[in-house]
Amino acid sequence: MLWAMSRGVSTYHQRIAQEKRSVILEAATALFLQLGYDRTSLARIAEHSGVSRATLFKQFPSKAALFDAMITESWSIDDEETAPPAGEVAHGLSVLGHRYAALLCRPRMTDLFRIVIAELPRFPELADAQFVRGKMPYFESVRAYLLAEHEAGTVRIDDVELAATQFLGMISNYVFWPTLLVPGWEVGAERVAEVVDEAVRTAVARYSTAGSPAPTGD
Repeated sequence: MLWAMSRGVSTYHQRIAQEKRSVILEAATALFLQLGYDRTSLARIAEHSGVSRATLFKQFPSKAALFDAMITESWSIDDEETAPPAGEVAHGLSVLGHRYAALLCRPRMTDLFRIVIAELPRFPELADAQFVRGKMPYFESVRAYLLAEHEAGTVRIDDVELAATQFLGMISNYVFWPTLLVPGWEVGAERVAEVVDEAVRTAVARYSTAGSPAPTGD
Protein backbone atom coordinates (compact mmCIF):
# COMPACT_ATOMS: atom_id res chain seq x y z
CA MET A 1 0.00 0.00 0.00
CA LEU A 2 2.74 2.41 0.99
CA TRP A 3 4.70 1.40 -2.10
CA ALA A 4 1.71 2.17 -4.33
CA MET A 5 1.22 5.56 -2.66
CA SER A 6 4.92 6.38 -3.01
CA ARG A 7 4.83 5.42 -6.68
CA GLY A 8 1.75 7.58 -7.21
CA VAL A 9 3.43 10.58 -5.58
CA SER A 10 6.57 10.03 -7.64
CA THR A 11 4.54 9.86 -10.87
CA TYR A 12 2.70 13.04 -9.87
CA HIS A 13 5.93 14.94 -9.26
CA GLN A 14 7.38 13.70 -12.56
CA ARG A 15 4.29 14.93 -14.40
CA ILE A 16 4.48 18.34 -12.71
CA ALA A 17 8.18 18.62 -13.52
CA GLN A 18 7.51 17.76 -17.16
CA GLU A 19 4.71 20.31 -17.36
CA LYS A 20 7.00 23.01 -15.93
CA ARG A 21 9.72 21.98 -18.36
CA SER A 22 7.34 22.40 -21.30
CA VAL A 23 6.22 25.82 -20.04
CA ILE A 24 9.84 26.94 -19.66
CA LEU A 25 10.75 25.80 -23.18
CA GLU A 26 7.72 27.56 -24.65
CA ALA A 27 8.59 30.78 -22.80
CA ALA A 28 12.23 30.57 -23.89
CA THR A 29 11.24 30.04 -27.52
CA ALA A 30 8.94 33.05 -27.47
CA LEU A 31 11.56 35.29 -25.86
CA PHE A 32 14.38 34.14 -28.14
CA LEU A 33 12.20 35.07 -31.11
CA GLN A 34 11.11 38.39 -29.63
CA LEU A 35 14.32 39.64 -28.00
CA GLY A 36 17.06 37.47 -29.45
CA TYR A 37 19.17 34.83 -27.79
CA ASP A 38 21.73 37.25 -26.37
CA ARG A 39 19.21 39.62 -24.74
CA THR A 40 17.17 36.85 -23.15
CA SER A 41 18.34 35.94 -19.66
CA LEU A 42 17.39 32.88 -17.66
CA ALA A 43 15.86 35.19 -15.07
CA ARG A 44 13.60 36.72 -17.71
CA ILE A 45 12.62 33.25 -18.91
CA ALA A 46 11.74 32.21 -15.35
CA GLU A 47 9.58 35.31 -14.94
CA HIS A 48 7.88 34.82 -18.29
CA SER A 49 7.15 31.16 -17.61
CA GLY A 50 5.86 31.74 -14.09
CA VAL A 51 8.34 29.46 -12.32
CA SER A 52 10.95 30.27 -9.72
CA ARG A 53 14.54 30.82 -10.70
CA ALA A 54 15.48 27.83 -8.55
CA THR A 55 13.10 25.61 -10.53
CA LEU A 56 14.48 26.82 -13.85
CA PHE A 57 18.13 26.50 -12.82
CA LYS A 58 17.46 23.00 -11.49
CA GLN A 59 16.39 21.87 -14.95
CA PHE A 60 18.58 24.17 -17.04
CA PRO A 61 21.80 25.37 -15.37
CA SER A 62 22.69 27.54 -18.38
CA LYS A 63 21.11 29.12 -21.42
CA ALA A 64 23.11 26.79 -23.64
CA ALA A 65 21.67 23.79 -21.78
CA LEU A 66 18.18 25.15 -22.31
CA PHE A 67 18.75 25.62 -26.03
CA ASP A 68 20.17 22.10 -26.28
CA ALA A 69 16.97 20.83 -24.67
CA MET A 70 14.93 22.72 -27.25
CA ILE A 71 16.86 20.96 -30.00
CA THR A 72 16.65 17.53 -28.38
CA GLU A 73 12.90 17.72 -27.84
CA SER A 74 12.23 19.17 -31.29
CA TRP A 75 14.05 16.27 -32.98
CA SER A 76 13.20 13.49 -30.54
CA ILE A 77 11.37 10.37 -31.66
CA ASP A 78 9.83 7.63 -29.52
CA ASP A 79 12.16 4.85 -28.43
CA GLU A 80 10.06 2.27 -30.26
CA GLU A 81 10.51 4.11 -33.57
CA THR A 82 13.54 2.12 -34.63
CA ALA A 83 14.91 2.03 -38.16
CA PRO A 84 12.98 -0.37 -40.42
CA PRO A 85 14.82 -3.58 -41.35
CA ALA A 86 16.37 -3.88 -44.78
CA GLY A 87 14.59 -5.88 -47.43
CA GLU A 88 11.62 -3.78 -48.49
CA VAL A 89 13.11 -0.49 -49.57
CA ALA A 90 9.84 1.20 -50.56
CA HIS A 91 8.28 0.43 -47.20
CA GLY A 92 11.42 1.39 -45.28
CA LEU A 93 11.82 4.73 -47.03
CA SER A 94 8.12 5.42 -46.55
CA VAL A 95 8.45 4.91 -42.80
CA LEU A 96 11.53 7.14 -42.58
CA GLY A 97 10.06 9.77 -44.91
CA HIS A 98 6.76 10.10 -43.04
CA ARG A 99 8.65 10.22 -39.75
CA TYR A 100 10.86 13.02 -41.08
CA ALA A 101 7.87 14.99 -42.33
CA ALA A 102 6.21 14.65 -38.93
CA LEU A 103 9.34 16.04 -37.26
CA LEU A 104 9.47 19.01 -39.64
CA CYS A 105 5.78 19.76 -39.08
CA ARG A 106 6.13 20.06 -35.31
CA PRO A 107 5.09 23.59 -34.23
CA ARG A 108 8.39 24.39 -32.50
CA MET A 109 10.60 23.30 -35.42
CA THR A 110 10.06 26.43 -37.51
CA ASP A 111 10.72 28.64 -34.48
CA LEU A 112 13.93 26.75 -33.73
CA PHE A 113 15.29 27.31 -37.24
CA ARG A 114 14.31 30.99 -37.16
CA ILE A 115 16.23 31.47 -33.92
CA VAL A 116 19.32 29.75 -35.29
CA ILE A 117 19.26 31.72 -38.56
CA ALA A 118 18.75 35.06 -36.79
CA GLU A 119 21.58 34.46 -34.31
CA LEU A 120 24.01 32.72 -36.64
CA PRO A 121 26.38 35.71 -37.14
CA ARG A 122 26.89 36.18 -33.38
CA PHE A 123 26.31 32.68 -32.05
CA PRO A 124 27.47 30.11 -34.62
CA GLU A 125 27.51 27.52 -31.82
CA LEU A 126 23.70 27.48 -31.95
CA ALA A 127 23.82 26.30 -35.55
CA ASP A 128 26.46 23.73 -34.64
CA ALA A 129 24.24 22.42 -31.85
CA GLN A 130 21.20 22.30 -34.13
CA PHE A 131 23.12 20.35 -36.74
CA VAL A 132 25.06 17.97 -34.49
CA ARG A 133 22.31 17.17 -31.96
CA GLY A 134 19.32 17.82 -34.18
CA LYS A 135 19.28 17.05 -37.87
CA MET A 136 22.47 14.98 -38.10
CA PRO A 137 21.28 12.04 -35.94
CA TYR A 138 18.17 11.65 -38.09
CA PHE A 139 20.17 12.02 -41.29
CA GLU A 140 22.52 9.33 -40.01
CA SER A 141 19.60 6.96 -39.42
CA VAL A 142 18.53 7.36 -43.07
CA ARG A 143 22.09 6.98 -44.34
CA ALA A 144 22.56 3.82 -42.26
CA TYR A 145 19.28 2.41 -43.55
CA LEU A 146 20.23 3.00 -47.19
CA LEU A 147 23.63 1.46 -46.55
CA ALA A 148 21.93 -1.64 -45.09
CA GLU A 149 19.70 -1.88 -48.17
CA HIS A 150 22.75 -1.52 -50.40
CA GLU A 151 24.56 -4.30 -48.56
CA ALA A 152 21.40 -6.45 -48.79
CA GLY A 153 21.40 -5.95 -52.55
CA THR A 154 17.97 -4.34 -52.79
CA VAL A 155 19.48 -1.05 -53.99
CA ARG A 156 22.68 -0.03 -55.73
CA ILE A 157 23.99 3.28 -54.38
CA ASP A 158 27.50 4.55 -55.02
CA ASP A 159 27.14 7.57 -52.71
CA VAL A 160 24.87 6.75 -49.77
CA GLU A 161 25.36 10.16 -48.16
CA LEU A 162 24.23 11.93 -51.33
CA ALA A 163 21.24 9.61 -51.72
CA ALA A 164 20.10 10.31 -48.14
CA THR A 165 20.50 14.05 -48.71
CA GLN A 166 18.47 13.89 -51.91
CA PHE A 167 15.68 11.87 -50.33
CA LEU A 168 15.27 14.10 -47.27
CA GLY A 169 15.66 17.22 -49.43
CA MET A 170 12.72 16.23 -51.64
CA ILE A 171 10.57 16.23 -48.51
CA SER A 172 11.89 19.28 -46.65
CA ASN A 173 12.02 21.50 -49.75
CA TYR A 174 8.23 21.32 -50.03
CA VAL A 175 7.05 20.60 -46.50
CA PHE A 176 9.35 22.77 -44.41
CA TRP A 177 11.61 25.39 -45.99
CA PRO A 178 8.81 27.53 -47.51
CA THR A 179 7.36 28.00 -44.00
CA LEU A 180 10.41 30.15 -43.19
CA LEU A 181 10.00 32.40 -46.22
CA VAL A 182 6.40 32.35 -47.43
CA PRO A 183 3.79 33.95 -45.12
CA GLY A 184 0.86 31.65 -44.51
CA TRP A 185 2.47 28.63 -46.16
CA GLU A 186 0.70 25.53 -44.87
CA VAL A 187 0.77 21.96 -46.08
CA GLY A 188 -2.11 19.69 -45.13
CA ALA A 189 -1.68 16.09 -43.99
CA GLU A 190 -2.90 14.70 -47.30
CA ARG A 191 -0.44 16.80 -49.26
CA VAL A 192 2.40 15.84 -46.92
CA ALA A 193 1.64 12.19 -47.57
CA GLU A 194 1.72 12.80 -51.33
CA VAL A 195 5.07 14.59 -51.08
CA VAL A 196 6.62 11.77 -49.08
CA ASP A 197 5.23 9.05 -51.35
CA GLU A 198 6.57 10.82 -54.44
CA ALA A 199 10.00 11.11 -52.80
CA VAL A 200 9.92 7.38 -52.09
CA ARG A 201 8.91 6.54 -55.66
CA THR A 202 11.70 8.73 -57.04
CA ALA A 203 14.33 7.14 -54.80
CA VAL A 204 13.12 3.61 -55.57
CA ALA A 205 13.09 4.29 -59.31
CA ARG A 206 16.62 5.64 -59.12
CA TYR A 207 18.29 3.08 -56.85
CA SER A 208 16.26 -0.13 -56.66
CA THR A 209 17.85 -3.22 -58.19
CA ALA A 210 14.63 -5.23 -58.49
CA GLY A 211 11.82 -2.78 -59.17
CA SER A 212 10.58 -2.64 -55.58
CA PRO A 213 6.85 -1.90 -55.29
CA ALA A 214 5.65 1.65 -54.84
CA PRO A 215 4.76 2.75 -51.30
CA THR A 216 1.24 2.06 -50.12
CA GLY A 217 1.30 4.45 -47.12
CA ASP A 218 1.52 3.72 -43.39
